[in-house]
Amino acid sequence: MFLGLIRGELIMLVIAIMAILIYPLSVTITNKSYKKWPIKRTIFWLLGVTSATSALVGPIATYAHHNFIIHMVGHLLLGMLAPLLIALSAPVSLLLRTLSTANARRVTELCKCKFVRFLSHPLTASILNIGGLWLLYTTPLYMAMHHHPVLHLLIHLHVVFAGYLFIVSIIYIDPIHYRLSYLYRSIVMVLALAAHGILSKYIYAFPPIGIEQAQAERGGILMYYGGDAIDLILIVIFCSQWYKDSRPKNSTIYA
Repeated sequence: MFLGLIRGELIMLVIAIMAILIYPLSVTITNKSYKKWPIKRTIFWLLGVTSATSALVGPIATYAHHNFIIHMVGHLLLGMLAPLLIALSAPVSLLLRTLSTANARRVTELCKCKFVRFLSHPLTASILNIGGLWLLYTTPLYMAMHHHPVLHLLIHLHVVFAGYLFIVSIIYIDPIHYRLSYLYRSIVMVLALAAHGILSKYIYAFPPIGIEQAQAERGGILMYYGGDAIDLILIVIFCSQWYKDSRPKNSTIYA
């Protein structure tokens, strides 16, 4: 088990280093041919990858196996903060301008396919994201992942990718080929955030299998308030987009 986790951490560390290097390199190359890439997006990417990596490699990842409170810190970093930061870095937009025209068209067609549209739909993304967490913490799955390295890796990959899908289904940063109304997305977002909050309270009252009551209570509190802090950022971005898109275009104020 221990050796399996070490190998898993090494794989994730290599992937993280590659991600940290490739993004700025792509920005440098494409800046020669296109409009200068916003520096804030590069910063978001680096912070997002660092946030995800810190939850998968190092002290947090090590102590999370024995301490539910530390595990919940990892959950906030990997499943909530990292997906938000990575979404704000607009990775698909950078990919499209890095690829050749032919390959960019292929990626665009892939993004238009029914399966991708299904996965990126707010309802689907919410079920994958929040539903997956309910499944993890209310079944023996939580304890099982600490005894099976492959399952451990798959669950953590699901957490970060489901979190990313949820974010990009709510706020549109990268190009999207179908746009759902702000009202619809706001309803789904509120329901999803409420389900996350309810889960944190459920964990507080009914600890996952194998977790002590005291740790479950502290972990549930951390999940609730830490999640709210990150959710607030998402809500501010969403409302800001809604406000900007709702303003009258080319309006003129007469004296």
